[in-house]
Amino acid sequence: MYVQELEPVADSLGLSALVAALPLVIVLVLLGGVRLKAYWAGLTGLLAAALVAWLAYGMPLEQTVSSAAQGAVFGLFPILWIVVNALWVYRMTVRTRHFDILRRSFGRLSDDPRIQALVVAFCFGALLEALAGFGAPVAICSVMLVALGFDPVRAAVVALVANTAPVAFGAMGTPVVTLAQVTGLPLDSVASVVGRQTPLLALVVPLVLVGLVDGRRGLRETWVPAMACGLAFAAAQFAASNYVSAQLADIAAALAGAGALVAVPQARRPAPELVRASVLTGVPGEDLTEEDPRREVLRAYAPYALIVAIFSIAQIPAVKDWLAGATRVYDWPFLDVVNPDGKPVGGNVFTWPIVATGGTLVLIAGVCTAVVLGVHARVAVREWAATVHELRFAILTVTSVLALAYVMNLSGQAATIGHFVAAAGAGLAFLSPVLGWFGVAVSGSDTSSNALFGALQVSAAHESGLSPELLAAANSSGGVLGKMISPQNLTIACAAVGLEGREGDLLRKVLPWSVGLLLVMCLIVAGQSSAVLGWMLP
Repeated sequence: MYVQELEPVADSLGLSALVAALPLVIVLVLLGGVRLKAYWAGLTGLLAAALVAWLAYGMPLEQTVSSAAQGAVFGLFPILWIVVNALWVYRMTVRTRHFDILRRSFGRLSDDPRIQALVVAFCFGALLEALAGFGAPVAICSVMLVALGFDPVRAAVVALVANTAPVAFGAMGTPVVTLAQVTGLPLDSVASVVGRQTPLLALVVPLVLVGLVDGRRGLRETWVPAMACGLAFAAAQFAASNYVSAQLADIAAALAGAGALVAVPQARRPAPELVRASVLTGVPGEDLTEEDPRREVLRAYAPYALIVAIFSIAQIPAVKDWLAGATRVYDWPFLDVVNPDGKPVGGNVFTWPIVATGGTLVLIAGVCTAVVLGVHARVAVREWAATVHELRFAILTVTSVLALAYVMNLSGQAATIGHFVAAAGAGLAFLSPVLGWFGVAVSGSDTSSNALFGALQVSAAHESGLSPELLAAANSSGGVLGKMISPQNLTIACAAVGLEGREGDLLRKVLPWSVGLLLVMCLIVAGQSSAVLGWMLP
């Protein structure tokens, strides 16, 4: 049995936290400073985490290796299982040229690249996040923006920054559901507080996006549709998360945001040629004025309609219980870890939801898509294999980063960092989103970050006299801002638009936005913990 320690280095929480943070610091420095390829940075960080676990924390070597193996398996399933199948659906639409029809349909809403960024990256990306999450929105939206004429780097940056506001309720509410499970708080209570934090990001992100696309001119000329989109998105996300269902919050928000854009006259005005010439450095594949038969337009939208339908059916209680019946739980070999209180940690067992997982549901939607689009079974299988080959380096990166996260979690490194932040006392409310941000930066998943630090946030809240629901929600809301700098998301974005090896370039472009928006969220949570914004809480 391995018992986690919080202060293994010189019996000092501060020194122990400093040592525990080394693996993450190494990954970020190698990515952003040295410009090392993401999979090498991930593998180096994994080695550092293993050495810290073994030498500083005293975790037996076989348990260190076993925890890394479990993280790698989790990276493959469910995370990469979702990404691969979502990109497979996309590849089939490209092969049948229905992706071009979908692109022209979006492009006909507006030829203004600033509005296109809102439609594709913010609204459509939020819908994809609601249905699949785990990197699929970044991959598909960045490719679609490139097809509309965006420079690959700009497309990737826009897709990464847009993938913030919907993340807490992504993958049919998986992050907040997990947060409720690990904290013991009611799902409705947690979701309602998250739904009073992330909508405030939704007010800002569309303005950031038009600024990223076209600078100050973009803000000056398109702030009205950007604000309308953000307001509608925020209002729908708030209403759904507080009064309807956390699982449907992002679907409602995405549709409301898109509807608001369509309704605003400024969004449909032709873009000045000067704007198009300065922003669209690429060349769209086909003329957007080309007319497409209505039947083919419906078939182009069919894959995503199928995903919405299948995920919605999967949420019916009877169907959900039936799907969950195929879930298998295994004792993970060579792991016997207890926390400092002597209680076994969840990582000792591995849960395999064979059918009741987003990736399998997307796979089912992909099979239906192949039928609807007329893709032969042999061709569909070949496209799936080609997707795996295309993502081979992304797969290596994601598995290494998740292995790193699991080593840090099971050895106690993450708990040390969490307790160090929780010891902030009066500043805890301000720093609590930072803990969630750190968790997502390491693992690439708001769900994983909530599982990692959710219970700790509640414990710290009880000790400091703050609202447990507030700090638990802050973990998830702060976490969404770490998504854009997580190595796995950077790798997925680069792989999607042909920028392999340039993850460091993207990191330097999105890091200021990640930190800046994190500061905004820290101020929001601090305000909600006091009389300044306390009226916002339920």
